Amino acid sequence: MSKTVTVIDTFGFFFRSFYALPQHLKNKDGFPTGLLTGFTNFISTLQKQHDSDYLIFAIDTKGNTFRNEIDPNYKANRTAPPEELTMQLPIAIEWIDKMGYKTLGQVGFEADDMIATVVKYAKEKGYNVRVVSHDKDLYQLIDDGRIVVVDAIKRKSMDEDACFAKYGVTPAQFIDYQSILGDSADNVHGVKGIGKVGAEKLLVQYGNLDNIYANIDEIKPPGIQKKLRESQDQAYMSKELVTLKDDVLDELDFEEYKMDIEHPFLNIYDELVKYEQNAVLRVLRAKNMVSDEAHAESELRVEDVKESKNLDFKTTLLTDAKELETLLDSLTPETIIAFDTETTGLDYEKDKLVGFSFSFNDKEAFYVPFAHFYLGVADQISKEDAARAIKKIFNSKVVGHNIKFDLHFVSRFLNDDTLEVYADSMILAWLINPESALSLDKLSDKLLDHTMVAFKETVKKGETFASVELEDATKYAAEDAYITLKLFYLLNEKLKLQNASHLIEESQRVEVPFITTLLEMEKEGIKIDAEFLEKFLVEVKDTLSSLTKKIYELAGSEFNINSTKQLGVILFEHLGLPVGKKTKTGYSTDEKVLNSLKDKHEIITSLLEYREVYKLYSTYIEPLLKLSKEDKNARIHTSFVQTGTATGRLSSKNPNLQNIPVRSALGLKIREAFVASEDKKLIGIDYSQIELRLLAHFSRDKVLVDAFKAGKDIHLQTAIALFGEEEAPSKRAVAKTVNFGLLYGMGQKKLSETLGITTKEAKEIIEKYFESFPTVKTYFRSIVDSSKEMGYIETLLKRRRYFDYENASPMFRAAYDRESVNSVFQGSASDLIKLSMNKISKVIKEENLNAKMLLQIHDELIFEVEASQAEILGNRLREIMESIYELNIPLEASMNIGDNWGQLK
Repeated sequence: MSKTVTVIDTFGFFFRSFYALPQHLKNKDGFPTGLLTGFTNFISTLQKQHDSDYLIFAIDTKGNTFRNEIDPNYKANRTAPPEELTMQLPIAIEWIDKMGYKTLGQVGFEADDMIATVVKYAKEKGYNVRVVSHDKDLYQLIDDGRIVVVDAIKRKSMDEDACFAKYGVTPAQFIDYQSILGDSADNVHGVKGIGKVGAEKLLVQYGNLDNIYANIDEIKPPGIQKKLRESQDQAYMSKELVTLKDDVLDELDFEEYKMDIEHPFLNIYDELVKYEQNAVLRVLRAKNMVSDEAHAESELRVEDVKESKNLDFKTTLLTDAKELETLLDSLTPETIIAFDTETTGLDYEKDKLVGFSFSFNDKEAFYVPFAHFYLGVADQISKEDAARAIKKIFNSKVVGHNIKFDLHFVSRFLNDDTLEVYADSMILAWLINPESALSLDKLSDKLLDHTMVAFKETVKKGETFASVELEDATKYAAEDAYITLKLFYLLNEKLKLQNASHLIEESQRVEVPFITTLLEMEKEGIKIDAEFLEKFLVEVKDTLSSLTKKIYELAGSEFNINSTKQLGVILFEHLGLPVGKKTKTGYSTDEKVLNSLKDKHEIITSLLEYREVYKLYSTYIEPLLKLSKEDKNARIHTSFVQTGTATGRLSSKNPNLQNIPVRSALGLKIREAFVASEDKKLIGIDYSQIELRLLAHFSRDKVLVDAFKAGKDIHLQTAIALFGEEEAPSKRAVAKTVNFGLLYGMGQKKLSETLGITTKEAKEIIEKYFESFPTVKTYFRSIVDSSKEMGYIETLLKRRRYFDYENASPMFRAAYDRESVNSVFQGSASDLIKLSMNKISKVIKEENLNAKMLLQIHDELIFEVEASQAEILGNRLREIMESIYELNIPLEASMNIGDNWGQLK
């Protein structure tokens, strides 16, 4: 089930609330409360609906934005808001933080840009987004089925159909619509003299602004043509102003914005009383969360809650080298010490260390600054003394939280790639529950009942940690180390209480060494052939252009191909194709619908190809080209996320290299851009049918085991069992679908859709499969039964994934059945590849092999080696992968050598 992100246009929502509710609302002291009432009503509704997984409050920051550089008069006409509104705004903003939610803002950008950035990252993850706003500027983000704009006051959703009904243009055209129309409220000029009707007509006829000006000579009447010519510069400047920036942030961790706050109003209880938010207070009292007397000293008063969240520890600033040395002299190799770094940013190749913190007892934590820079900064430790101190710390048992990040900076600072760590509290938390929030502040709040100092309260907007005054830096940084140490001990105890002590050992034996393995891969990166990508980009643009022309010819008219509504009209009204399904907003034109129409009209094949090519162009080719140009060696350095999935599979980000398509010629061609350096070769080693081999291992099904031991083609053997010897060769692909589909919980309906057969035929195939492999069905059932009884499944290395069957709806229980089976195999496959990667990393160092491990793409590893030794090294590495774990059937891996990634298949 796809997750949902709710992102709030915060100030826009507050303004709308203020004017929507009676402005005479005041408390007994005469303080206005209309805006606050609208806000608490909204949060109450969100809590009741439980239909969002993440909640983000996008905010504007003080000062000018990049738009003021484009036009200094941008928003110059805005009048000051009423005093009653400005009195309530800071309170409402504070409430967001106090309730446990988070704001998102960036100096130089507007809330709308933050929202666009959220939408981009959400779409990459396949999440749905509800944008809560009344601002039409955000209509450009609407994407039917995924992104809608919601008016929380009127409780109406604006989707593509509603946008078209109201303005006569699609969301994809909305930027150009505003560019022509302008916006007097924001001082966006547009094309003077052309209004809504004129803008709509122009876009219906020409599609977009560029096309309008490309055909300016034919535009009639002459008066409209003249206005367009006179305002061309203004139109394009307006377009710059209204186009939202979706690249404000380098990354966005949605887990930081989880909407899993159980009782947000308890944290502002006293203020709810003060501002007479009686509707919310009645609900709290009805649920026996607070006493019945509104002004009585409640046992859950804010002061009490905050007091209980303050741990008793001391934070100490260390700026004397001798004092620091003396303190660290007390450490032994057995001392467990938490360590954390503070930096100028998140990019380890560009940003720098500012200081570090550590803690090794239950009473005190220390911060050591050496690169803070601001007017009047006091003396700090020298970089040389800092380096000596860090080396001394790493002679003990170092614990961190997401310590791979710190190691990137520290290893560069010390020029030392041999640093070892003892534990990572984030990994321990992940092992306890791989689907929980893993950030330090969330874990502190949840497990220690301690609210940490917020980064945004420490570092001013637009500045870095280097600008933070030393005393404030100490409170923030030392706390990080202290909480990390507290969590380390607590999480170890929790694992023991869960009867999962074996995972402590698994962490030290597998997960912690894996941090170093990933660190080495991230530093190495993989080379990109920018010249190849440049040529490919031209080719793809030409392909899109020719496909567009072909689609127009087949459709008999020009239209916006990316518009669901316009495409639906063309297919189902103009061309008269059979309607597959309808959504609330009209005809569905998703991939499933188009595939069902393949044999109905020639246009469908071209549409599917257009969509695939457009996605490759926008999602991969342009971003990869940009990243390659930013690195002096043209190498791309992805970040591998060890704790990013519940099954244990690695994920990657910035960029995500694990989702590059492989089923199409163009998708495969992108991989050709990933190349070996001069005099080097790339090697790809891929586990063969790893999950099916694990099925044979776990189920001990005799037919499967014998087939693998004899080295037979398992898909062909399955085809023989299902269809007989004669039909088997032609049915191998069907058998492959069945083999893997059943591992992922594919039922008869999904199988029928995938294979294009009836559900009756699919049912017969599944029944025949389980007859042919008799113990498999029993084994699948045993996984589900055990998951229900124990509340979790275990992988090959005994990692756990938990399933709350007891509190799940029937729909979720069915999903848990599928996921519990899938998690055993996908999780165990992840265990094997992880073990292989650790062993290979160790062997490369010990045997001084001229090889570098660059990428892991699920069951495949990619290496860069000396060309002259490629065959020898490839066989050595494959041998490690095939012997990494003794199953009751042999592990096999295939090897390919090439000059680029595309040649490795």
